Amino acid sequence: MSIAQQTQYPPLEAQSPYELRGTWSSTVSDNEVRAALTSGEMGFLHSFTTGSAVDGPGVRVVAWTTGCQFRCLYCHNPDTWTLNKGIPVTIDRATTELRKYRHGLRTMSGGFTLSGGEPLMQDRFAVKLLRAAHELGIHTALDTNGSLGHRLSDHELDVIDLVLLDIKCWDPEGHRRLTGVDLEPVLEFARRLAAAKRPMWLRYVLVPTLTDNLDDIGSLAEFASKLGNVQRVDVLPFHQMGRFKWKELHLDYTLDQIRPPSVELVGHVCDQFRARGLKTF
Repeated sequence: MSIAQQTQYPPLEAQSPYELRGTWSSTVSDNEVRAALTSGEMGFLHSFTTGSAVDGPGVRVVAWTTGCQFRCLYCHNPDTWTLNKGIPVTIDRATTELRKYRHGLRTMSGGFTLSGGEPLMQDRFAVKLLRAAHELGIHTALDTNGSLGHRLSDHELDVIDLVLLDIKCWDPEGHRRLTGVDLEPVLEFARRLAAAKRPMWLRYVLVPTLTDNLDDIGSLAEFASKLGNVQRVDVLPFHQMGRFKWKELHLDYTLDQIRPPSVELVGHVCDQFRARGLKTF
């Protein structure tokens, strides 16, 4: 992709990951998309955001990829589900963007997080970008649902300093209802990370009536505690900040009547993890 072609797209930095962005890669041919996915020399990004304090340790730059095979009922970024919602970005351009922040990120004990969407839908681009960040001396984190973890070799895991693993639901049937995808590949990736002693943060979105069963959460906490590599658990209360995107994209949003969990419920869920020796935030 030429410099002239790249300048027709909006700036990579967004005010927020909740910003609704349009169909930017529709001008990229199917052959170019296939070549990009194979080589990893080009990827498709919703945006970059800066100054995040919730996507890994310290203050971070986050790149949000497009493309995801999950269809989570509570997803706050459904505009990242398909590649054609993304801005085509070469590895060189993305690396240049990261280079601007490397000194500040070191000063603030932060780093770079690749999120989505699901970054491993673009696994070759993800590996190249994480490796580029690593070579710049930037701490790297991958935020993933884990179901495509088999696409990464053991050697490629070495360029990822931290994995933020989103486990959506412990019950297999509930997981499929919530996401449309099976749970077992996610758990297999978690076990693989544990065997490789790769640092991991577990992320769990707490949604009343969907993911608030305390028995299931206790079982998940037991599983996580036995892995031996889970440094912390982020219990993330459900919110309605992405509802407007579903409306704008004419998607059927079924959670209109679901309210955020109470402080008491969040506390009970955190207690399940703490009782098994895990730190929660």
